[in-house]
Amino acid sequence: MVDDGGGDTTDGGRRARPATDGGDVRAATDGGRVRPATDEGRGGPPVTGAGQGAGPRQAWAGLPWLVRSAVLWSACLVVVVAGLYLVGKIAVLLAPLAIALAATLFLTALLDPVLLLLRRLRLPAALAALLTVLFLLGILVGVGVLVWNLTASQFSELSQELDQGLQRTRDFVTSTLPVTDDQLDKLIRQTRDGLGGGAPDPVGGARTAAEVAGSVLLSLVLLFFLLKDGRSMWHWVLRRTTGPNRDVAAEAGRVGWRTLGAYSRGTMIIAAIDALGIGLALVLLRVPLALPLALITFLGGFVPIIGATVAGAVAVLVALAAKGPTVALLTLAAVIAVQQIEGNLLEPLVMKRQVQLHPAVVLVAVTAGTLIAGIAGAFVSVPITAVAYRVIDTVQRHRQAAARPPAPA
Repeated sequence: MVDDGGGDTTDGGRRARPATDGGDVRAATDGGRVRPATDEGRGGPPVTGAGQGAGPRQAWAGLPWLVRSAVLWSACLVVVVAGLYLVGKIAVLLAPLAIALAATLFLTALLDPVLLLLRRLRLPAALAALLTVLFLLGILVGVGVLVWNLTASQFSELSQELDQGLQRTRDFVTSTLPVTDDQLDKLIRQTRDGLGGGAPDPVGGARTAAEVAGSVLLSLVLLFFLLKDGRSMWHWVLRRTTGPNRDVAAEAGRVGWRTLGAYSRGTMIIAAIDALGIGLALVLLRVPLALPLALITFLGGFVPIIGATVAGAVAVLVALAAKGPTVALLTLAAVIAVQQIEGNLLEPLVMKRQVQLHPAVVLVAVTAGTLIAGIAGAFVSVPITAVAYRVIDTVQRHRQAAARPPAPA
């Protein structure tokens, strides 16, 4: 029998005194069962039995610290990956809008110095934004017309040269490696089906063209408004932020915007230098179609690592088809030399420390962006990663500075 009033317990005439610890009754036995009593030191209700509250906490505390850390980090990683996956799926579903927004932010950061120059001339914001957009359209249209007039007749030759280069590469592979023609054809067919997704659909092609045209028009309109009212929009956001978070948000926004601007301008400069260097090497080696190959190199420069590799491979294939293996090897050496100079000298000099990312991080980001959104994802993955890294680093440094104790007077 248990005396609910906290008295002694009898069992066969023997009296058992309750265990005490500073006046707190911890437990009393009743037929082999353990019943904790009220924890008077905390002034709370009676503590329940093991497995009903204290048990899970005790079990968690009894785990090794390494296991607990692994569980917590794994849970955080799952939440972050799930959030990124959800954002990626939404971006894919709204692909035209997402591409338009990404292109608008990229172009705004790229053209911001032009806008500031016009504003220093005391032009109104609307007129300065309009002139900046017209400046961009003039450059794009002018370069497009010039390149088309110089290379339109050569693109068909480029396709033929690539076919010949691929045929020579195929002959080399089948004669050197233990691979038959049927096996190679099967591999090429599987790769083409995986990349192309079957036969072209005229209706799907028309819909894609309409989406691209709509995205371009939307980007131009958004570009005008961001150039005209972008800073006032950001100030409006900051005014809605209270307390110390306002300074953190302002600093993170400035750092992120500087990073995006440095990346956009630096990428364009580096792509132009790569195209000029490889194009000059192709001209010296008398490789045909040097201008179209330089244009491909320039466009490939906007996709770090992978774009330069693909553009260099195209140049080597054309040299192999047109001039033979010796000139192809010299072209390969020129491509490698230009890329090494760009990666080790130009990129640190042009990009500065604001957008420096490890090549492994860049490769993973480009691959993830390609898998999520194709070519558009490959273009925007690295700037998104660079801006996110700089923003997170800025917020972390502010938190560390706030948690640091003040220096003694």
